[in-house]
Amino acid sequence: MKKSGILNRHLSGALARLGHTDLVMVCDVGLPIPEGPSVVDLAFRAGVPSFAEVLKGILDELEVEGAVAAKEVREANSGATTLLTGHFPGLELIPHEELKAMTREAKLVVRTGEAKPFANVLLRCGVPF
Repeated sequence: MKKSGILNRHLSGALARLGHTDLVMVCDVGLPIPEGPSVVDLAFRAGVPSFAEVLKGILDELEVEGAVAAKEVREANSGATTLLTGHFPGLELIPHEELKAMTREAKLVVRTGEAKPFANVLLRCGVPF
């Protein structure tokens, strides 16, 4: 059995199948998930696992070349804003409705237990070279 990194077999396998430019949505429990993308639902209870914990774990495993979040996060969730701008200095901010629409294009959606508004980010996969 794997003893380090991501232990959830569904998430580990889904991340391994991603390729360059594939989109991954890491979201809170409130984001509507459209039909189409594969979904790994990690939510256990409100706040568990947190958006920050899941994002860190994914970033440890995945090369990311770009990120997009809802511009509403700036006013509604200062913690998520600080977290996202810390990880992604070039973070693109767009209206929340546009972000939800872009979720349909994601290859994978990872649902966290986060229960604070706008704790969502769309990641564009990169290559490790």
